[in-house]
Amino acid sequence: MSSNPIFSRPFDSLPDPKRVWLGRPGSHEEGLGRLSILTPDIVASSAASEIRTGRRVTLGWELTKLEVAGFNRQPCGHEIVPLLQGFAFDDVYTFNPQQSSQWDGLRHYSQPIPGTKGMDPKERVFYGGTTAAEIQDRRNTRIGLQHWAKEGIAGRGVLIDYASWAEKKGIEYSTFSTYEIKLLDIEKIAEECGINFRKGDVLFVRIGVTKEWDTNMTREDKNVYAASSNPQHAGVEASTAVLKWIWNSGFSAVAGDAISWEVYPPRDPSLFLHEYLLAGWGMPIGEMFDLEELSRLCKELNRWTFFVTSTPLNMPGGVSSPPNCMAIF
Repeated sequence: MSSNPIFSRPFDSLPDPKRVWLGRPGSHEEGLGRLSILTPDIVASSAASEIRTGRRVTLGWELTKLEVAGFNRQPCGHEIVPLLQGFAFDDVYTFNPQQSSQWDGLRHYSQPIPGTKGMDPKERVFYGGTTAAEIQDRRNTRIGLQHWAKEGIAGRGVLIDYASWAEKKGIEYSTFSTYEIKLLDIEKIAEECGINFRKGDVLFVRIGVTKEWDTNMTREDKNVYAASSNPQHAGVEASTAVLKWIWNSGFSAVAGDAISWEVYPPRDPSLFLHEYLLAGWGMPIGEMFDLEELSRLCKELNRWTFFVTSTPLNMPGGVSSPPNCMAIF
């Protein structure tokens, strides 16, 4: 696997920054998308520089969270079934990966076809120009999760711990609001922590969603959130400046504990990062990762970089997946 030369081009020189589509339709290169940045050389150098102590932490929130989710997403079902009259047992899981920690795959979100308003599914396409009809055809596995699953996601992870930084500054906010994490503040945190970004980094941004859900919200609060027809999610600001920074920094993926990673709804409806990152660049977006123990360990070790590995579910044609993600120091 080799990284496409287009990833070395500055954002402002891209022919169409909203459509950086690689590979022929249905190919493995297309299915990998931006993960093709993670060449063996980058993975090997990341492991050599980051794995020093053997300390490790997983980043998956309980599958039972969110107990009540927005957009009518159903909670995880878990049944234990006996075998041989109880001499052994099996599990039966039924779950929507979008309800808890998950990677958004390339089949998750689309963008408008140029020249259309994108208000009708027929006026929208997914990464590579994949159509909704292709995705709904279960014989068609184009841009499915199997491409990510077969190679896995591995490289250097970087934590921007906005929640801890804001707490030290006396900044108060709810993660269930349209509070924006500004790019300028992300850059300040990186400077204060001595973080120098590298090509291929997996960027993690912690804003405190899982902590607020687990410690501050009552059952009534959760029900009100889930019932809302227009839920509000704090997250990274949706701006052209953020897009340029993500592209020019060379990140292979972005993730965090936010419900939609970026602020939702966006201030400018015409600038929704999902349309660029997923449908435009083939970049994984991780949401609702549990970063609480990762934050604690980073503080203890005074290190904000680590080796990260993730193995999405090997589901041909899959849309999203639990991350099965581990940070190793």
